[in-house]
Amino acid sequence: MRAPYQLPEAVMLSSHTVRDQPAGPTFLEILEHLKAFDDEINAFLDNMFGPRDSRVRGWFMLDSYLPTFFLTVMYLLSIWLGNKYMKNRPALSLRGILTLYNLGITLLSAYMLAELILSTWEGGYNLQCQDLTSAGEADIRVAKVLWWYYFSKSVEFLDTIFFVLRKKTSQITFLHVYHHASMFNIWWCVLNWIPCGQSFFGPTLNSFIHILMYSYYGLSVFPSMHKYLWWKKYLTQAQLVQFVLTITHTMSAVVKPCGFPFGCLIFQSSYMLTLVILFLNFYVQTYRKKPMKKDMQEPPAGKEVKNGFSKAYFTAANGVMNKKAQ
Repeated sequence: MRAPYQLPEAVMLSSHTVRDQPAGPTFLEILEHLKAFDDEINAFLDNMFGPRDSRVRGWFMLDSYLPTFFLTVMYLLSIWLGNKYMKNRPALSLRGILTLYNLGITLLSAYMLAELILSTWEGGYNLQCQDLTSAGEADIRVAKVLWWYYFSKSVEFLDTIFFVLRKKTSQITFLHVYHHASMFNIWWCVLNWIPCGQSFFGPTLNSFIHILMYSYYGLSVFPSMHKYLWWKKYLTQAQLVQFVLTITHTMSAVVKPCGFPFGCLIFQSSYMLTLVILFLNFYVQTYRKKPMKKDMQEPPAGKEVKNGFSKAYFTAANGVMNKKAQ
């Protein structure tokens, strides 16, 4: 009787080696690592800022920093990878999408403005300084609106994505990316530790500015509206006034305290100051530069005249218009 065939020893050793090699991490192991990483970050933040506000525990995206962190990383990667992808491809128009997007942000901003005014009025908020607990249910109402304000900052990442798809790379400046990425992360912290009280003022002003701004950029999608959009410079001025008013309001609580965390007031004032510097630099570069000689010369007859709109970025803009006058 023939003996059963046996594999050569080298092949048998090789198969044992493959079986003995450790497999890659399983999905559950990856989740465990992420959970451990999240616990470490949360412990670090809790140690830095103290106990979180219990009234917002369990709210979507607030208990863990990971969603905010990963969305920000994806945002930054999408700029880099998107520009590479679009490099040798034609720019997209996106007129219909931009119209709906700008309308949506305008309506959301109008809702937040109205709700912040009504809820702070209901709670009898002190304009000079408002603590975190004295208004009762009105504080919860304010916190709910501010959650939408925080969430809207992730939606506004689309401003930049639209720039990438439309190949408006000159609009993707340091100011633009810094403003979008930092606001989303800062407001995650605000919602966890100071979700009401003195925190209401900046979003109230910003919601009003966004109604004007996204209306402007929604209209700019339509060429027939360009001749009516002469007021872009004044939107930038309104942004600067907003930042100065927010700093003033914040510092008023430092001069005459009401129990709102002092460190948060100093941080907010410092952050607003960086925006003032960056926006002021943009304004000077865009609207205060002396015109070159050739720009001051009379244009040849029959040629279209530029209407003075700069290609530089105005914050959170996503519907950059065709610069030629109609």
